[in-house]
Amino acid sequence: MDYDVAIIGGGPGGSTVGAMLRKYNPGLKVAIIEREAFPREHIGESQLPAIGAILDEMGAWDKVEAANFIIKLGATYTWGKTKDPWVFNFIPPAEVRNDPRPGKFEGWRQRVAFQVDRAIYDQVLLKHAAELGCETLQPIAVTGVEHEGDAISGLRLSDGRRVTARYYIDASGNAAVLRRAMGVKIEAPTLLQNVAFWDYWSRPGMNAKLLDSATVRIQIRSLPYGWIWYIALDENRTSVGLVCPSDYFKNCGLTPEQLYADSMAAEPTIANMLSGSSRDGQVRRTTDWSYVSDRGHGQNWFLVGEALGFADPILSAGMTLTQSCARHCAYVILELERGQHDRSWLLDHYDQIQLARVRQHIKFADYWYSGNGQFLAVRENCAAIAAQAGLKLTPDAAFRWLSHGGIDDDFGNSATGGYSVSGIRGIQWRLSHETEGIVRNQVDGKTHFKLRLDGADQVLLPRLLNGRIHPITAYVRSGETLPLAGGYKLAVEALQKSPLASELMKHLQGAAKGLAPQDQKHLVETAIQCLELMVTNGWVKTSQERGKPALSVSSPLEGQIIYSAR
Repeated sequence: MDYDVAIIGGGPGGSTVGAMLRKYNPGLKVAIIEREAFPREHIGESQLPAIGAILDEMGAWDKVEAANFIIKLGATYTWGKTKDPWVFNFIPPAEVRNDPRPGKFEGWRQRVAFQVDRAIYDQVLLKHAAELGCETLQPIAVTGVEHEGDAISGLRLSDGRRVTARYYIDASGNAAVLRRAMGVKIEAPTLLQNVAFWDYWSRPGMNAKLLDSATVRIQIRSLPYGWIWYIALDENRTSVGLVCPSDYFKNCGLTPEQLYADSMAAEPTIANMLSGSSRDGQVRRTTDWSYVSDRGHGQNWFLVGEALGFADPILSAGMTLTQSCARHCAYVILELERGQHDRSWLLDHYDQIQLARVRQHIKFADYWYSGNGQFLAVRENCAAIAAQAGLKLTPDAAFRWLSHGGIDDDFGNSATGGYSVSGIRGIQWRLSHETEGIVRNQVDGKTHFKLRLDGADQVLLPRLLNGRIHPITAYVRSGETLPLAGGYKLAVEALQKSPLASELMKHLQGAAKGLAPQDQKHLVETAIQCLELMVTNGWVKTSQERGKPALSVSSPLEGQIIYSAR
């Protein structure tokens, strides 16, 4: 059984790698080895918008959309300074259209996400990879990994067969078959060591009131010792889980069943939504300890998704990290096959980018936990997390801390930890305990913007597009990176022509001409948010001159993206 690529794990990570490889190089012989029979239940049902573009590129969007998964518009939280619930949206609700399903990957659908039943979702993706030509070996487990030094020479399977390949990919989740076999160490760069307990609840129409123009938000509710997720999977069924520190669980004296039942009854909103519903009846349990591997590849193998690293689920980023990582892995193998880029450049950047993304999400989770005033029973633990991270909860200090060394989901977008700059600004105010003032943008009220590239080195970064890796220029200085792509490139080009705010806006609006109105708005906003990060990280110096037009960029406490639920 000899292949070009052998993938361990048939979940979203393995399916994404396999589908991408076969789409762009149909001549590759790819095997996906999955130990379980699908469909099978799996945790991690809530997505972020970045997955939509990956599904579309894989050619799986129409199949996923045909499954009629509920559309996720954002989240509703009780988290931060008060017990009052607040809302986070991916897009303003006014942009949502009650379009017929299945819908195309266009317009507002490009900037929202899904909440999925993983038993169905994972089966759809694995079947899609098989239809593209991947050979699926299922249910068959990998029982042994043969290797000489850092090179893998074969895999032994539970049915007695042996698989050989030129490339091996570990997409086996926290089982981490290759990572463990190859002795790759992991680091837990945070004191967050949580456990999760969950079950599924059903009642006809139980989620009807949550639907807003056929979209829904994940519900997050804080308790003194942890938090509850409520993920509507359809109108009649919901995934409901509790996350709390492992030490709290060990010391509370309750069984998982008792702790779970008590928690569901203790939070009024959750208790009300579950009233009259029936449970599957089995409390599932898993550890939610954040970790990241020392490296993401070896001589002829790669780690993908949770085999590479895991970040606390508060940000709902698990599947986004996994499928983005899987896409990058496929692109690297495609380019290694072409032989047109330096091997070390491809592999080193795979490690740097994917490990940094996991670390940034872990860092952001630290901030979320440290800023939750509702965690009364675990307040000392949250204080210790903040102290270990060197985190101060003033808005300016927190924003600098979060943006320093942050890695975008895609070069050119002003995202860090999965949230845009405007999203982070709004979240800051609700999590900060040291100020009641408005969180201000550094570009607000400024008339002049001077680009500062002195002392920076030029490097090449990999940008993934249409099955090819394209080197793009970036500047690096003091641990900060400025990629010349997307909104950053637009902002740099504008500032190279003129330092004036008025000219900056003319350039951005000109670049957006010809796009649909909402896309024009989104492009200009992205560039301005990139400019905000450039100012924060020292790439741009600002000044004010009376009588000159100034940028007006606000992060209102009650806006269209973030606002109080009332």
